[in-house]
Amino acid sequence: MATAPALDRIRVGSAPDSWGVWFPDDPRQTPWHRFLDEVAEAGYPWIELGPYGYLPTDPARLTDELDRRGLKVSAGTVFTGLHRGPSVWQDTWEHVGRVAALTRAMGARHLVVIPSFWRDDRTAEILEPPELTSEQWGHLARGTERLGREVKETYGLDIVVHPHADTHIDTEPHVARFLDATDPDLVRLCLDTGHYAYCGGDSVRLIETYGERIGYLHLKQVDPEILARVVADGVPFGPAVRRGVMCEPPSGVPDLEPVLAAAQKLGVDLFAIVEQDMYPCAPNAPLPIAVRTRRFLRSCGA
Repeated sequence: MATAPALDRIRVGSAPDSWGVWFPDDPRQTPWHRFLDEVAEAGYPWIELGPYGYLPTDPARLTDELDRRGLKVSAGTVFTGLHRGPSVWQDTWEHVGRVAALTRAMGARHLVVIPSFWRDDRTAEILEPPELTSEQWGHLARGTERLGREVKETYGLDIVVHPHADTHIDTEPHVARFLDATDPDLVRLCLDTGHYAYCGGDSVRLIETYGERIGYLHLKQVDPEILARVVADGVPFGPAVRRGVMCEPPSGVPDLEPVLAAAQKLGVDLFAIVEQDMYPCAPNAPLPIAVRTRRFLRSCGA
């Protein structure tokens, strides 16, 4: 049996999201200490911080908890609404600063930036129009460049912007418009294969077209049958996740092996962090899925 070529530029990890964690504190979520125990047991050396406040925010305590399990942090995550213009900068920077400081203290080098949702991921309430005006696109581009510059200067971190369902950076045209409007020295992408497929995008084509802008990967797959029903019914992202639209690889799309091969060809070191979007989920569901997913990724060479 032929073995997959080694993906020696890809560093695999997982995240609280794969344990059903979307919020800093929610009784339906996996407790943080169980997540750490199980992600290590599943064989992932790298993790993300997840929502700020889910894991301990005291650097000394968190370092001790990670060291005891042989874990390291690849990135923190922040949420922004920079399309709203300069008026949101101060609040954004306060949020970013807390997360960036902890991320730096953990020795990580990346900050995943998720644009704000235009409909609520809990309630599905429409919060604002799904399409930005030209002025708002300008605010988004300039604000993200400023964020990239100031995060680098202040914390030594690189931002990677995460195209995400039910945000304004989602489809292929929106992602291309965002990339074409921003400085590649300041702004790169966290390509989430599942979200991009959910919104109709082709991850391999994106890597091949904008390779120099790919700074980070999130690995997940979409169940195409459930997605077709979600699209037909106009189901928001949160309820779609509860329907199981994000599925365990290799049962969905996109095929992750070509994605990883395309990323390897870029010739740069990339994190590839597994995220399945399982909120909410049964307490005993994540670990077996994580173990099988790690085995699958090894079969791909990662």
